[in-house]
Amino acid sequence: MAEAAAATAPAPAAFSYANFSLQAGLLSKRRDIFFAVGIICILLTLILPLPPMLLDFALGISITLSVTILMTVLFVEKPLHLSSFPTILLIVTMLRLSLNIASVRLILAHGHEGTAAAGHVIQAFGGFVMGGSVVIGAIIFGILTIINFVVITKGSGRIAEVSARFSLDAMPGKQMAIDADLSAGLINEDQARSRRKELEDESNFFGAMDGASKFVRGDAIAGLLIVFINFIAGILIGVVQQGLSFNAALNTYTVLTVGDGLVTQIPALIVSTAAGILVTKSGVAGSAEKAVLGQLSRQPTALGVTSGFLVAMAALPGIPMLPFLILAGATGYACWYLIKHPGALQPIAPGGARQLTGPDGKTIDAKPAEEQPADFLHIDSLRLELGYGLLPLINYQKGHRLTEQIKALRRQMARELGFVIPAVRIQDNMQLPPNTYVVKLKEIEAARGDIKPDMLLVMNPAGGKIQLPGEGTTEPTFGLPAQWITESYREEALFKNYTVVDPPTVVTTHLTEVVKDNMAELLSYAETQKLLDDLGKTQQKLVAETIPSQITVGGVQRILQNLLREMVSVRDLSTILEAIAEGLRGTQNVALLTEHVRARLARQISHANTTEAGYIPIVALSPAWEQSFVEALASAGEDKTLSMAPSRIQEFIAATRSGFDRYTMQGELPVLLTSPAIRPYVRSIIERFRPSTVVLSQNEIYPKARLKTLGQL
Repeated sequence: MAEAAAATAPAPAAFSYANFSLQAGLLSKRRDIFFAVGIICILLTLILPLPPMLLDFALGISITLSVTILMTVLFVEKPLHLSSFPTILLIVTMLRLSLNIASVRLILAHGHEGTAAAGHVIQAFGGFVMGGSVVIGAIIFGILTIINFVVITKGSGRIAEVSARFSLDAMPGKQMAIDADLSAGLINEDQARSRRKELEDESNFFGAMDGASKFVRGDAIAGLLIVFINFIAGILIGVVQQGLSFNAALNTYTVLTVGDGLVTQIPALIVSTAAGILVTKSGVAGSAEKAVLGQLSRQPTALGVTSGFLVAMAALPGIPMLPFLILAGATGYACWYLIKHPGALQPIAPGGARQLTGPDGKTIDAKPAEEQPADFLHIDSLRLELGYGLLPLINYQKGHRLTEQIKALRRQMARELGFVIPAVRIQDNMQLPPNTYVVKLKEIEAARGDIKPDMLLVMNPAGGKIQLPGEGTTEPTFGLPAQWITESYREEALFKNYTVVDPPTVVTTHLTEVVKDNMAELLSYAETQKLLDDLGKTQQKLVAETIPSQITVGGVQRILQNLLREMVSVRDLSTILEAIAEGLRGTQNVALLTEHVRARLARQISHANTTEAGYIPIVALSPAWEQSFVEALASAGEDKTLSMAPSRIQEFIAATRSGFDRYTMQGELPVLLTSPAIRPYVRSIIERFRPSTVVLSQNEIYPKARLKTLGQL
């Protein structure tokens, strides 16, 4: 029985410990309630009297909070990491003012009883500082108040005000820089969003600090007024009401007044110093120790000169030599040590390398990132190079900026064609003429143009002459006749129904056409894999069953490239994969699989070629040409090639060009309709001289689509 009792004895203790842990967990989860209760207690202190013992405890809390705030500011890496500082400043200021009121109530009501009437903390502060002399105590208190009010508080407030103003003024430029980095591919969307959020938080923080600095200033003024009231009112009450002699009242109330002022001003001075440190290190990353010592140690020569100056001071007559020689030795040793170990006090860079100072005084890395040979192998998929005269287009002020338009282009291509084109890197090229831009595709020039960055490009949709003063030119994208005009003629050009385009739009339009013409080349293996990985969970089983057991990712890539080459969207990737899986039962040929996929996308393709009037304008290929193409196909298994005589191909080109030009003059943009067997080969010829002409087979016409037959080729 005893053993059983002993075995069960720890159970109550364990149960109590579990209860304690549960209660601690509940307390930590309801911090909001305790925080609100604390604020209410501060407000109640303004109304309810505090006993001296409780006032001592509250004054200890005030001093503890002040020191904690200062230490936190010293170790914080960036000001934004303590963005709640304005709120903290308001709370601690309110706490000090409420304790001021509580102490004034005790001093005026019980000051005649002795210097311990308002608690032992105030008595100790007053007696220690005064040193037995009323005059000394008053002077020291006045000096501390002047330091806090005139020097620290005023300087911190001014820095906060200027920082807030400069932060707001610099915000548009910083936002433009973020947009430029995003468009240039230096950062992704998540990084850009994070930087914008940090920029917004920084602006809000310095704006709040500008207002919060007024709390500190008002607290200092209130402290002076309260001390004056304590001193005058205390002596009057002690002499008139309590019957004390003037000297007794002066000594008692001076100790209480100075002690009360010091126990308030010292925490205020600490918090003011914390506020000053926080706003003055706005442009420096790292804790205060790293920022100050790290930057001071970048110039060891300054320590050497200081050491020589101290030696000269020690040699002056009447100057005590020992302190100055000790300091001279310390600064001289520090100079020698930093020259021998240049990175000793430097802050650690984010990557782990220590920042050093080179011979020219510039900051370098102790382990600089050497360019590896592999770095030179990187190729930008898309690059836009600008002459120096076109750099203002990045921050264009008269319309949409170039970076914004390129970002919109990437979104548009993603919606229309089903995948995000690679980021466009924007660079300046001093070797180009000032007003020239070049579009490069995988480091090879794909397009070039010349524009006037401070003018507008005007074109006449009717094809007639432009009746406006300006400089004649050729539109760089489509080679149409155009004219450069000044901004003052914009309204007149719009009134005459001319097409008016600003310079960033000209560049973006040219870039758009380059992207469309080379869309298939921009779809890399990695992009194809990413498209497959981004499919929903319901489609991943289809991907697993098809790839790579039946077809490789490279095979899917070639099919998607064939579709994009004719501007067929691959956004409906699930349907495309289903069509590939069906087609693989009969063939492994990529060209035949592409045609099967196009047939499955008939609804999408028909919709894309339907006019605003609701029909598809078609021109049918004549039976004679159909027969000619069928006879010209040479088979080698599933692979077929077109072996048509060059003269016959020239006849087809001439007939197609004349026929389609005639329909274009009638305001129609028809598609060429052929049989499924010859469609790819007809398209391979037409794309060389009319790449924008759509060639469809009968299988790609959706059954419910409305057709308008314009003629026969």
